[in-house]
Amino acid sequence: MSEEKVPAAQPVYAPPKPTVDESGNPISPKSRLVAAILAWFLGIFGIHRFYVGKVGTGVLMIVTLGGVGIWVLIDLIMILVGSFRDKEERLLINWS
Repeated sequence: MSEEKVPAAQPVYAPPKPTVDESGNPISPKSRLVAAILAWFLGIFGIHRFYVGKVGTGVLMIVTLGGVGIWVLIDLIMILVGSFRDKEERLLINWS
């Protein structure tokens, strides 16, 4: 009798997050979902801007209470449509 070799189970890995977009531009490692949640709940304090490394504009958002809400709304929309950038001008594209 010959023994048949049973293939070993292959580990399943999640695909890595992309590091560049279709045009070859770098993508931010920061999460778009986290930025959106921070902008929604703490946007008038600019916490989402601190999260992506934009400390100066984060402080300005604290002083102006998010530009009296208008600046926060614009940032939230930009995050949701995928055009918000981090400190190094990389797009926040990944939701995780």
